[in-house]
Order: sequence, then structure tokens, then C-alpha cells
Amino acid sequence: MMGTHQIIDMRVHCVSIPARAVHSHGSGDVGGINVALCELITDGGLTGWGEASPWPVFTGTLDGNAAALHVHLRPHVIGRDPLQVEPIMAAADRALVGHPEAKAALECALLDLTGQIAGLPIAELVGGRHRDRIPLSFSVANPDFDADLTDVAAIWESGVRIFKLKTGFADHGFDLMRLEKLRDIYGDDIRLRVDYNQGLSAHDAVRHIRDLETFRPDFVEQPVRMHEREALAAITRAVDVPIMADESVFNVREAQQGAVMRIADIFSLKTAKSGGIRRCIEIAAIARSVGIEVYGGCMFETSIAHMAGAHLMAAIPDLTLGCEFYMSTYYAKADLAAAPFPISDGHVHVPKTPGLGTAPDPDKLAHYRTQIFTQGDH
Repeated sequence: MMGTHQIIDMRVHCVSIPARAVHSHGSGDVGGINVALCELITDGGLTGWGEASPWPVFTGTLDGNAAALHVHLRPHVIGRDPLQVEPIMAAADRALVGHPEAKAALECALLDLTGQIAGLPIAELVGGRHRDRIPLSFSVANPDFDADLTDVAAIWESGVRIFKLKTGFADHGFDLMRLEKLRDIYGDDIRLRVDYNQGLSAHDAVRHIRDLETFRPDFVEQPVRMHEREALAAITRAVDVPIMADESVFNVREAQQGAVMRIADIFSLKTAKSGGIRRCIEIAAIARSVGIEVYGGCMFETSIAHMAGAHLMAAIPDLTLGCEFYMSTYYAKADLAAAPFPISDGHVHVPKTPGLGTAPDPDKLAHYRTQIFTQGDH
């Protein structure tokens, strides 16, 4: 029932979930998921959820995003109608610079409530779904490659056929060996990708990437530092394999500049770095206007953020490269959701239930929660 609704409370839950194994990247190692969940409650008893998924070397910190929600954004939310998503988010942008992860969490919680009120999934609210399932990629990032091979074999059996190697954290020979091994084992049936996470020096990036091309990766992601956009554009022109920009494209303005400079062939979309689903759709529209592909990237997330990403990617008109919403299923030792994140046959299945389509299990949330901020703490 549409009617009149009012947000009467916001709770911010800080959560820490250990990983099954450390994942290494060109920008550092990660051994767990540390996020802030935004819970909004209405006067009618509805609850909406969103997740801020920071990574200090990439976006921001857990403490900073929890404070952003609890201290700076709360005053612009309490007492408001959750259907007024854009006015609330405009107020959030005026009140606080940066902190896209916190804003993504707030937007998701608002869209969750709006969807529940309207009886529509988030994908329908933001333009309508183009697909019900999305091909899934798993990231091969364990410095113990033998352990990774075991994991890849098990995940392969579950139907996943896309694997992205995290590179640049060890020597070049290690990266080449892993690509060669996976191509030898799985032949042409495996789709390989490469992600340097800014791990290459600009002066020899082209040489490294050309060495990889013999293994026919779908793309090479963010080889150089995020601010080295001119170098990224030069690399894109110099190599045959498509280049994907991730850290170099956070927001709509950077997407516009990146499109003009043609810094990459693909943009990675992440709600956490861009401030939410709707901003990602704007970035995708800019990319589409100049023939740049998009991809469903993720941070270190629970299934709450993964589900937001799934709705986003369902609403993107042309998507050929899939997504990497694997963390809650294949990386974390546990997940928060009451029901498992919907992965089967190598695909993410987008829910058709109203709103986000998932919520934390209260007992799991209590177990993994490290801190909670409520109205009384403000």
C-alpha cells in the first residue's frame, strides 16, 4: 500500500566475517569482510537494508562509513518519507562529501523500503529488468595456488565457467604460470580475466600485458594507479586485449572524462564506489553512448550488497561480461542472510520479490556484529 510512510529509526550495524582464505591483490591482502549495514525502520513496521562495503586502500574505512551514516546522514533521514529517494540522497550529497559506500547503503535501504511499499523488486524501480540471471565470475587470488586450484575445481563443478586472476602481488612469472595452468586444465571452456588492482608500473605495463595475451583473457583490469588515466588510455590503445577501468572511474564525472579520453574499453560498475545503484546506471549510460562495455564488480561484501548489485546488473540494457558477486558463497566463512545468496548453474539469479529480496538473519547478525549505533547513541 503506497499511502503515507515515515522513517522513524536508523540503526547502523558494524559486522566482521572471516574469510576462508586470504586473497591477495596488487594493492594488498584481504582476509575478511568488514562492512556497515544500514537498517531503516518505518512507522508501519517495514524494515529496509543496505550495506556500506569499504576497502581502505580503495574507497574508505569501516569507521568512517559507520560515522557517516550514524552522525552525518541520520538527520536527513529520520522523519522522511522513504519514497522520496532522490530528495533524500540529494540532501545526503549536500551534507557529506565523498563516502560513496555509506550513500550506497542508504540508497539501497530506501529502495528496499520503496519496493516493499510498491510491491516491486528494486530492478523494476530503477528502470525494469533486462535479465533474470547473470553469469558469475570467481576471483583466483590465493597466494597458495595449489589451494586455489582445489577451490577452482570445486567451483567449476558447481557450474561456474568464468575465473578472474588477481595479479601483480607476486612476480610476473607467477602470473603467467597460473594462467597457463588454468588454460591447460580447462582448455577453451574456461573464460579467463586478469585484474592487477593498480599493481603495474606504467612504464612497463604494456610489456607485461602483451605477455598475457597468448592466454586469451576476456580483459585486463586496472593495470596502473587510479590517477594515471593518461597512461591507462595509452595502454588501452597499445594492446589487443580489452582494458577495464575500475579504480579510475568512481563517479559520473570520472566516467564522462574517461569516455572522452577513452581510458578503457570497459568500466567496472560498483555501487559502493559510485554511491548507489542509480549513479551506476548513469555511468553505464555514459559508457553505452560511446561503445564502452560495463561489468558487475564488487567489493568485499555480504549478500546484502551483492543483492543490490544483482538488481543493478539486471537493469543494465546490454551486459555481456557478467558479474563477480561470489563473496558470500565462495569467499566468506559465513553469510548474514536468512537464505543463501541465489547462485546456481554458474549464474546469479535476480529475485522477483518486492524490495531488495533479502535481509540479515537476526541470529547471524548478532553473532558477527562488532558494534551497533542507534538513535539513542546520537
